[in-house]
Amino acid sequence: MPKRGGTEVFRITGARQGLADDVRGRQRRYVISMTVRTLSVIAAAVLWNVERHVAIVALALGVLLPYIAVVIANAGRESAPSLPSTFVPAPVRPALGASEPGEGAGGDGPYGRN
Repeated sequence: MPKRGGTEVFRITGARQGLADDVRGRQRRYVISMTVRTLSVIAAAVLWNVERHVAIVALALGVLLPYIAVVIANAGRESAPSLPSTFVPAPVRPALGASEPGEGAGGDGPYGRN
């Protein structure tokens, strides 16, 4: 909708998350995944002689988690299923109706018939 100065008003209701916030969130998820991986490798080392089955599961988690963490971190920005239009639509103004003969400039007026 144009304003008096001719500038356009943008609709931000369905705007995406900012790029810096998106990167920060992906970094946070990656650090959390790597922390879980480190803890699982430490648990595998500690439990190797105590509970071998749990240690093998923890070791497998420690091996697979870096790949999963990298895929999640590099997944990219969220997709917006249906973004709203960029501009707010201009209000619809009703059109003037056609004048009937005898009304306004088309009929008999003070200056006779046109």
